[in-house]
Amino acid sequence: MAGKPDSTQADLVVTGCTVLTHDPDGAVAFTEDAAVVVRGGVIDRITPAAEADALPAAERIDARGQVALPGLINCHTHAAMTALRGYAEDVPVEEWFNDWIWPVESNLTPRDVELGTLLACAEMIRGGVTTFADHYFAMDRVAAAVRESGLRANLGAAFFSSQGPEGRDASLEFALSHRGAAGGRITTSLAPHAPYTVTDADLTATAEAAREHGLPVHIHAAENREQTEAGLARDGITPVQALDRAGLLDGDLLIAHGTGLTDADVALLAGAAGRVGVATAPRGYLKFGWGTTPVRALTRAGVPVGLATDGAASNNNLDVWESMTLTALTQKAAEGDPRWATAREVLSYATTQSARVVGLGDAIGSLAPGRRADLVLVDLSGPHTQPVYDLAGTLVHSARSSDVTTTVVDGRVLMRDRRLLTLDVPAIVGELTGRLAALTDRGHDRRIQTYRG
Repeated sequence: MAGKPDSTQADLVVTGCTVLTHDPDGAVAFTEDAAVVVRGGVIDRITPAAEADALPAAERIDARGQVALPGLINCHTHAAMTALRGYAEDVPVEEWFNDWIWPVESNLTPRDVELGTLLACAEMIRGGVTTFADHYFAMDRVAAAVRESGLRANLGAAFFSSQGPEGRDASLEFALSHRGAAGGRITTSLAPHAPYTVTDADLTATAEAAREHGLPVHIHAAENREQTEAGLARDGITPVQALDRAGLLDGDLLIAHGTGLTDADVALLAGAAGRVGVATAPRGYLKFGWGTTPVRALTRAGVPVGLATDGAASNNNLDVWESMTLTALTQKAAEGDPRWATAREVLSYATTQSARVVGLGDAIGSLAPGRRADLVLVDLSGPHTQPVYDLAGTLVHSARSSDVTTTVVDGRVLMRDRRLLTLDVPAIVGELTGRLAALTDRGHDRRIQTYRG
């Protein structure tokens, strides 16, 4: 992996660390005492640390004793919902939506969305997340928060058929006007909410617009078994079959959750003409008493699976580190097999597979020459991570998001030694706190939608 000696100045050199890499087959590997050399926002090379000692660099990070990983990717969230963290607890999903979340979301202002997203960005930077896929409202304000934070994101403006054609049109307008923004760090998707809130006609129109404009689609589908059973009872088809009938499986598609996927659904996804991926967010499923995404079946079928958190209103945090741990544990429990979902497999879901799910598999997800310089440093010197027998196992089962010391996106350092460099958290929290009373007022008869599954 060493390159030729080079005396030209690098933008950034991260040296002395153990680097998580991938072998030619995509399996996780580790390179010890290495240096990551960055030029122009791209990884130029990974070399033995000694070979980078004399290399001139505009910025240098001594990472001795730390592990360098590809930046984590949150494949499905609603970032602004940090403003509703802990607001609706210990209730079934129908009550959560109809009596708590959707009435309050009818109060949302664009500034609420921006502040919630800024808070989310700060949380994700501190937790080693460098890219997130977001599906929400007032997405121009989400894009503004992404620009300010320095993160990378795929953004989609959510819509329901109850909004009329204007909702679908607004989603397309946002996607076309913002893709490539923030110096290329923002990519965009069309974002119909779900098959139970978007009509067949609107799903078909979305598939047509996606093909015409070369856009991916990000949607909730088969979130739980009840939704699948309701679709079969109502229409004679599952939610995934509804997506197929609309033509959405012929293009690039990100499906959130999929805990209600049937064996036939998995086969349908595996045979899709387009690039289809599934995002799993296990913490929320445990809270709602759902099952879990059939990760093993999807993997065997060749369908990429990425890790996610969903929004903080249901998940309570945006900690993809925790999603790694819970994915490993829930998959072992669901399959009754402790040999399944090994630490190295889960690290692959968190890196290369997550990158594929958000449509950036050629740009991020691994630390290799030519990839965007999105990386994080993890300090494993704490008592909860020592001793280290199996580095992959320590990362998945012992390390925590608080062990991330440094976060880099496009070669720009967003957090160094646990100090955020792009966002002022006390100022964000102070302004957001002053808006919460108006945001959470339910003394009206409005809700943005009705949940029927």
